[in-house]
Amino acid sequence: MTALQRFQEALSALGVDGAIISSELNQRYLSDFSYSDGYLLVTPSHAYLLADFRYIEAAKAAVKGFEIIRPEGSMLDGLGALIRENGLRQIALEDATLSCAEFNRFSKAFEGCTLATGASELLKDLRMVKTDAELDRIAKAQALTDLAFDHILGFLSPDRTEREVALELEFFMRKQGAEAVAFETIAVSGKASSLPHGVPRDVKLEKGFLTMDFGAKLDGYCSDMTRTVVIGKADEEMKKIYSTVLCAQLAALEQIREGLSCREADEIARSIIREAGYGPCFGHSLGHGVGLYIHEAPSLSTRADEKSILRRGNVVTVEPGIYLEGKYGCRIEDMVSIDHSGKLRNFTQSPKTLIEL
Repeated sequence: MTALQRFQEALSALGVDGAIISSELNQRYLSDFSYSDGYLLVTPSHAYLLADFRYIEAAKAAVKGFEIIRPEGSMLDGLGALIRENGLRQIALEDATLSCAEFNRFSKAFEGCTLATGASELLKDLRMVKTDAELDRIAKAQALTDLAFDHILGFLSPDRTEREVALELEFFMRKQGAEAVAFETIAVSGKASSLPHGVPRDVKLEKGFLTMDFGAKLDGYCSDMTRTVVIGKADEEMKKIYSTVLCAQLAALEQIREGLSCREADEIARSIIREAGYGPCFGHSLGHGVGLYIHEAPSLSTRADEKSILRRGNVVTVEPGIYLEGKYGCRIEDMVSIDHSGKLRNFTQSPKTLIEL
């Protein structure tokens, strides 16, 4: 069953006549076509892709399951005509991403229709369970990211700047076929490594931990990994911190399975870090879902819903860390899935032994 068919089936259960999909990533999820400045209109029995002159030829050649339409007037005029033609009265919107201005435009353009919420939550739930084809795309994106880590080990030296390291990772991934980076690359060293989402600086790599968090976007899907290496030699506390983070990550990887609650997954790693005396120094969640978006459901977090459990088809990161403010920090991240046979699949193959450079 395609993503579109799953969505249409779910729309029927939602009790609406149709849905307008306005966000580019959800448009890509349903149509497998990347474009901007258009809409999808989906009903339980029909699907329409509205695009302008720039995309119409490519859409006709690539998109299946949708009627491709180039409105003669504005996009809203085209949507309105289709809504009237299909007799739609209650339409679900992507409330999580829709601006107030766009909602007001819809309200004026589609008088007589009830504009409902629910499309965002519905799509979030569908995207959370990946198909085998999606898992294969994610695996390819991560394989490219692993290559980038292997490459960067030969590039690193004390004369490089953090910004040069980040740019080299990005350039290598693009050169190997990535359509984009999955997110802004992190490469922070020395005292700056205590910043979980630090910004690469135009300074030479400082001695101590160097944390690199990076990912590729390939065929629409993201990868995400973090490795921490040492510039120079690690002192005893650094070795203890690295060992603790790695132990926490391996323990979580060992126990992640179908049916495990997202809170429990987080606690497995967090308890090890807490018992080592670094509890307050692990301030973010254990992980997050990955797909077309770099941050998707589910979330492995102390704040996760009590009913949130891991299911087959989920893809999540496992990324514990310890950060000593003003001193240094360490994070190790793999991206894994529970495949449709129920087995854990680790997409990340880069080594995790402590590397001193």
